Amino acid sequence: MSFISLGISESLITALEREQITTPYPIQTEVIPAVLSNKDILGIAKTGSGKTLSYVLPILMHLQKKEILKNRPVQVLVMVPTRELAAQVHSVFSKYIHKAGLAMKTLAVFGGTAINPQMMAMSNVSILVATPGRLLELVSLHAVHLSSVEIVVLDEADKMLTAGFENEMDQIFAMLPKHRQNLLFSATLNDQIQALERVLLHDPLVIKIEEEEDSLDLIKQSAYFIAEEKKGPLLRYLIKSQDMKQVLVFTSSVARADRVVEKLQKNGIDAESIHSKKSQGARTDLLRDFKQGYLRVLVTTDLLARGIDIESLPFVINYELPRSPIIFVHRIGRTGRAGNFGQAITLVSPSEEAHFKVIEKKMKTRVPRVLWKGTDLVQC
Repeated sequence: MSFISLGISESLITALEREQITTPYPIQTEVIPAVLSNKDILGIAKTGSGKTLSYVLPILMHLQKKEILKNRPVQVLVMVPTRELAAQVHSVFSKYIHKAGLAMKTLAVFGGTAINPQMMAMSNVSILVATPGRLLELVSLHAVHLSSVEIVVLDEADKMLTAGFENEMDQIFAMLPKHRQNLLFSATLNDQIQALERVLLHDPLVIKIEEEEDSLDLIKQSAYFIAEEKKGPLLRYLIKSQDMKQVLVFTSSVARADRVVEKLQKNGIDAESIHSKKSQGARTDLLRDFKQGYLRVLVTTDLLARGIDIESLPFVINYELPRSPIIFVHRIGRTGRAGNFGQAITLVSPSEEAHFKVIEKKMKTRVPRVLWKGTDLVQC
């Protein structure tokens, strides 16, 4: 299967080739033709499966065929739950608009940053990527109108419906034209998604990309059973002894993330934290530096457990366990992506052992144990 056979235009295929993308992912082979046929879509696929490009390409083709008029209201609305995902989706649209030489404009709007620059940039925007709260602010200020929206995308719909966005989303749906194309994407198919499907979608095509049982095979897992007070020294030892160059560390709280970074920096390890307390500008800069390899260690909360694609990330370290086994899988899924091998290391204190066994049961795998005694590592 090729992008040509899916009906993608020559200019976009050239843009894909410049990114060394020649073969579509499974979700792309299913979604792209359906979107081009104006079908409503409910796509179920894990993060990192290629779903963003599966709707970006046909949306750009849809707009390619239309005359771009000045002062025309937004035609495509993409709703996302987080600022980071908004910036990421916007960057994908921008990249292919630029590389394919298309005459259209995209914009990302989200909270945590000044609203006036976003209002001033709204002119002639065809594709708007937005978080719900900021979109409603812009609507209330008459900076954006939704009456001409032709395509609506909900990316990470499962997360949006469980993160307190219900009332905001209801307000937004009420403003949209009844006749439109709806594209919903979710990592899981749960009762809330099915309820939304009945209300929002018109005879939708359900596309579910099953995860293979060995989908974690590209990730080499290990668990270090260790006293809580020794986690910091072990973390620093692992980074230095293995000469780790790009490490994403997960903690359970903002305060813990900052403390871990403080200790790493005191021991000569280049590290920064990224979490909800940081400004959006700082978060954007840190994530960019980390992706490009300028920052050695990025310590975060579950803010980055989903929706962020860091290609070829070699190391993920769970400094503390998340509450949910599903979030654990999302965390370690930041590595071992796009055919690249990765390592996921988990530090388990005595109080976390029972919960870690629950996580293993959910993953249907037993993670190899390692004991650490000073500088000695013992496999068990």
